[in-house]
This record gives sequence, C-alpha cells and structure tokens, in this order.
Amino acid sequence: MKGTNIRPDTITLNIVIHCLIKLGQYEKAVEIFNSMRDKRAECIPDIVTFTSIIHMYSVCGQIENCRAVFDTMLAEGLKPNIVSYNALLGAYASHGMDKEALSVFNEIKRKGFCPDVVSYTSLLNAYGRSKKPQKALEVFKMMKKNKCKPNLVTYNALIDAYGSSGLLAQAVEVLREMERNGLYPNIVSICTLLAACGRCGQKVNIDTVLSAAKLRGIKLNTIAYNSAIGSYMNIGENEKAINLYRSMMKKRIKPDSVTYTQLISGCCRMSLYNEALGFFDEMMDLKVPLSKEVCSSTICAYSKQGQLTEAEFVFNLMKEDGCIPDVVAYTSMLHAYSSTENWDKACTLFEEMITNGIQPDSIACSTAMRALNKGGQSTKVLILAEHMKEQEIPFSDSVFFEIISACSLLRDWKTATDLIKMMEPSLP
Repeated sequence: MKGTNIRPDTITLNIVIHCLIKLGQYEKAVEIFNSMRDKRAECIPDIVTFTSIIHMYSVCGQIENCRAVFDTMLAEGLKPNIVSYNALLGAYASHGMDKEALSVFNEIKRKGFCPDVVSYTSLLNAYGRSKKPQKALEVFKMMKKNKCKPNLVTYNALIDAYGSSGLLAQAVEVLREMERNGLYPNIVSICTLLAACGRCGQKVNIDTVLSAAKLRGIKLNTIAYNSAIGSYMNIGENEKAINLYRSMMKKRIKPDSVTYTQLISGCCRMSLYNEALGFFDEMMDLKVPLSKEVCSSTICAYSKQGQLTEAEFVFNLMKEDGCIPDVVAYTSMLHAYSSTENWDKACTLFEEMITNGIQPDSIACSTAMRALNKGGQSTKVLILAEHMKEQEIPFSDSVFFEIISACSLLRDWKTATDLIKMMEPSLP
C-alpha cells in the first residue's frame, strides 16, 4: 500500500494495530498509536484506536495503563462507547479487581448506557476471580432480571466462579441449568470442572466429567488434558494421570510445558523420582520449552537420587534457555548441594542468588545457614539472620535451629539466650 503512495486513513491504521496486537507485536502497535497522536499526524486516533490499545494493555497485564489510556481518550474529547467501557471493565475483571470492575459497571449506567451481556459477564468474572461466588451469582440473577440473556461465556464464568472456590456441586448445577436453557457446554466448561475436581479432591467426579465430555462429543484439547492430569496428581491418582498422558500422546494431542509440570512435580511429591526424570527426558526429546516449575522439580528429583552433576546441568540449562531461575529453582539447587555436602558451592550459589536480586524465603535461608555452619562460616549465619529481620522474612524452626547452632559454634551465649527468649512463647 505504501509502495503505491496511497495514504492510509484512521480505519487502515486501526486494522494494522488490531493485527499487531493479535500477533503479540505490542511495541509496534504502540508506535503506530503514538504516531497517530502526533500533532502533525494526518490520521487521528478515534474511539476504536483507543479501545484496541486498552485491550492490548489488558492482555499484557498492565492494568494501570488501561485506565491511563481511557482517561487520555476522555481528555482528548472522545466519548467512550459501550465497547470501550467493556474493554476497561474486562481488564479489571481478568485480574479479579472486583471493586474497580464494579466502579466501571456503575459508570456505564451513569453515562446512560445499558450494560450488555459482555458487561455483566465481565463483572461476574471479576467476582469469580476474586473468590466471591455468591456475588457472582447475584450478578447472574441481576442480569436475568434485567432481561439480558446469559450466553455460553457467562455460564462458563459462573462455573469457574464456583469451581475456583471448590464448590463443585454448585458448578455442576450451573452446567445442568445451561443445558436446560438450550446451551451446550464446550471445552472451557469441561476444563473448569476438571480443575474444580482437583481442588475438591473428588476422585469419582474427574472420571464423571471426562465421561460427560465424551458423551457430548467434546474432544479434549491440551488444556483439558492438563486440567485432568493435574487433578489426578493433586489427589494422588498418579497411575490415572500417567494413563491419561499416554492416551493424549496416542491421540496426537501435543503436550506442553504445563503437562510436564503437572507430571514431574506430581511424581516428585509422591517420591516417584525415576518416573519424574523419565518425563523430563520425554519433554527434552519433544523439544518442549522449559519452565521454571519443571526445572525446579527436575533438580529436586536429581538431588534426591544423588545425581548432582545432572542437577547442575538442568540449572545451567535454565540460564542458557533464557528461563531465569527463581527462588524455588535456587532453593532446589541449594538442597542439591546441601544433600551432597558441597557446602562451599551452596554458599556461593546463595550469594549469587542475592546478587541477582532474588529474595530468599525461609527455606532458602535455612538451607544456606546449614551450609554456612557446616562450611565453618557461622558468623555469616548471624549476618544472614539480621538480613532476614530487615527483609521481614519469617523465622522457621529450622532457621532457629541453625542460628542456635551458629551461636554454639561461636560460643556466643548472649545471642543464643536472647534468641531462646524470643522463641520460648511459641515452643510446645
């Protein structure tokens, strides 16, 4: 188009911005938006432009920018329509910010607009995500009272509101009501129910939901399989989870990093370390991108098997793959060094963790303290204890134990006595 010297108009640029957002090329979308707002620009942004940018920031999780763009739109003399309001309402809803979502919903009514199915569904979703299922139900009833017909997305949002709070029976009842009203559940409905089963620890219901999906001709996708595998693992049904994974592979449904996170971390929780490492090998063979959770669980499995070299390989692989280690990954590696009595390496790794700006938790601190005590650096244990106080990191029993051990090794009886006085009220 540019090559033919045909000048784009606002509609053209709006389409380009929409496409860039769909492709995840957010910087380019913002670049075009800013160029349109330039004083010398021929194409001025309209209501559609601003709404697209609000939606983009919502997808990015930059919710404060959503409101800023909305306010800029008002400042530039544009009157928002119901779609613009819904974009802002949806942004708050997606993060469970129910107070802000309700404020926008009330603003819609104050400005003389009639909330539509998207407005009601977004507000319902906001309450669901903030674990307020009763409030979500109130919105659902208000919607029907105001003669706004719920759609499939609305019902799924209500199922999720109950399911995420572990209220499985109510979630199933919503599914039945949906079918009675002539709406048929889809894969999202099934995924939501499967996740709820895992939270409630319901063995039978996972099988029932899977059977219901099959009966209704709903083909499971990767997300549905992940929900079912995770639910089985959460209730200790590892064989069923593994069988489902094998079925998934047989049907050529491609597993992702979430699938392997569920399987590897689940096996580690049940001390099935060989099985966990087997899944890691399969993941590597399929070239599935690494996740922090997978790496942390795999490091733990290698550590429990006494395979330090392999644990180090996975930890370094994380860094090479651009998967920056978090506090869980560092703590897993600290345990690996500690269990093999590599005290110096454990201390060095802890220092690296602090240097990289990773805030340690109680578990990481107690592991580091043990390494420092064993490595003859007990003075640093007391320094670390002061750091924990400053950063308000809670003291666990194992932290107290290591501090008292350090006091004993240093013959620092005053600090030990002061510490015991602090501990005494909570001791059984």
